[in-house]
Amino acid sequence: MKCVILAAGKGTRLMPLTEHVPKPLVQLAGKALLDHIVEALPSAVDELIIVHGHMGEQIEAYCGEVFHGRPVTYVQQEEQNGTAKALWLCRSLLRGRFLFLFADDLHASEDISRAVSYRRAILTASSNTPERFGVVVRNPDGTLAEIVEKPSHPPSNLVSSGVMVLDDRIFLFEPERPIKGEYYLTEVIERYAQEFPIAVVEEHGWIPIGYPEDITRAEKKLIST
Repeated sequence: MKCVILAAGKGTRLMPLTEHVPKPLVQLAGKALLDHIVEALPSAVDELIIVHGHMGEQIEAYCGEVFHGRPVTYVQQEEQNGTAKALWLCRSLLRGRFLFLFADDLHASEDISRAVSYRRAILTASSNTPERFGVVVRNPDGTLAEIVEKPSHPPSNLVSSGVMVLDDRIFLFEPERPIKGEYYLTEVIERYAQEFPIAVVEEHGWIPIGYPEDITRAEKKLIST
């Protein structure tokens, strides 16, 4: 099973930590964020696809051809035009099911493993600031009904934590609605889920990393567990 890791962002909110290194290589508890992320992947993942852009040469130098025992393919996103466009750059490399996540937030390995046990899934968590994320609404059967990107008035406090189990049929649904020039994967996922149900799986080990103070908070949480 392949895992697509989006690592092309500039990490602007994490400045000054990202002044000279890309966000996925920012140090946390003695390791890069990317180390923590890949170490949490289940054994079912046997290959990595890393989409990079900003200071991407540093990511390639750090990870090399094999990272934590998994071969790596690099894809460059030259234009910062959204998460959907980033995934579409990997289209020719994907067949069947694959794991998708971002190269910043941390997740517990058991939560990712639970997601992978489903045919298709999206990991979610409760948030006190849902307006910062993609907000998830469930169908009565527990599958995904709707996901709203950074809404002003969130319909719930359940948000996507960025980990999804998808398959190559996602590419039947071309990105259509840009927001300020960016094509978000959320609107594609909504249409995809109408034909191919996605299980909504709540996780408990999500540690979002968006701002410098989140690094300190994450380190304290990792030490306490």
